[in-house]
Parts: sequence; structure tokens; C-alpha cells
Amino acid sequence: MTGEHSLPVLEAAHIKPYAQEGPHDITNGLLLRSDLHRLFDKGYVTVTDEFRLEVSDRLRVDYSNGRSYYPLRGHRITPPADGRCAPAPAFLRWHNENVYRG
Repeated sequence: MTGEHSLPVLEAAHIKPYAQEGPHDITNGLLLRSDLHRLFDKGYVTVTDEFRLEVSDRLRVDYSNGRSYYPLRGHRITPPADGRCAPAPAFLRWHNENVYRG
């Protein structure tokens, strides 16, 4: 998403959490920096089904901050070339509708 390649800060994130019946499947996952993973899980950032990053204004409202994340708004993530490994649009829509604080 950000072009980061330092493995120690990258984490696999479920799009639809396993606790909410999200599958352990590559199409239900994103590789995120640890800070973005936390923000994603808490609904402050999301990825649209067009593979664009969105950052909620609630980050600024709730924490009076977020300035390092707002420049990422609209950034297009590049899904894997093998479409079978790409995040499923249905899971991304689920996150947008049920978790994202947009």
C-alpha cells in the first residue's frame, strides 16, 4: 500500500475479521504496515473495492492528528498480478460498510 518493503513492520491483516466469520483466505487479506493495520482494524482507514486508500476524518476529530496519513488518501494500491491472490471486492465492501468510520 505504501511501498514499504521492510519485513519487520509488515503484517497480514484480515479484511473481514476471523471473529466475524471472515475466512483465513488470501482474498480476505491485505499486507499492511503495522500502524496502518491498527488503523484499518479500528476503521480509521479502509481500501475501496477500486483499490484506493481512504482515511477517515474521524482520525483528526478523535485524536487531533493524523497528518501523516491524510496524504495517503486516494492512493491506489496495486493488487497482486495473479487475480486469485487479490483482495476480494466483496470483503473490501464489507469493511467499508461495517468497520470504516467514514
